[in-house]
Amino acid sequence: MYGNNAHNIYAQNNLGIESPAKLIAMLYEGVLRFNAQAKKAVKDEDIEKRIYWMNRSIAVITELISSLDMEVGSISLYLEGLYNYQIQLISKAGQENSIQELDECSEVFKALLEAWKETTDVA
Repeated sequence: MYGNNAHNIYAQNNLGIESPAKLIAMLYEGVLRFNAQAKKAVKDEDIEKRIYWMNRSIAVITELISSLDMEVGSISLYLEGLYNYQIQLISKAGQENSIQELDECSEVFKALLEAWKETTDVA
């Protein structure tokens, strides 16, 4: 599910993470944190921070896409499409200065995080 790129970043940074599975969980959590910050910036009408936090979310999702092992099969293709759709939602939220799309994206990542934790040994 996660490719060499994410594992190499994990190994290079030596962040004290137990496993690459933990890294994926941290990336999901990062999207949730960044979306929450972007939502706050939208409410505060802070354009600079809104753009900053949305760009951070998109960067993490892009990393998730690049870490997919496409040889695994249909699950990777599904996740690639799902991740790309989340990028579209965040972009739309930025264009329309809206929190609805950020909430939708966050709900997806909450579900992904929960499922990831249930199927791996990440606590």
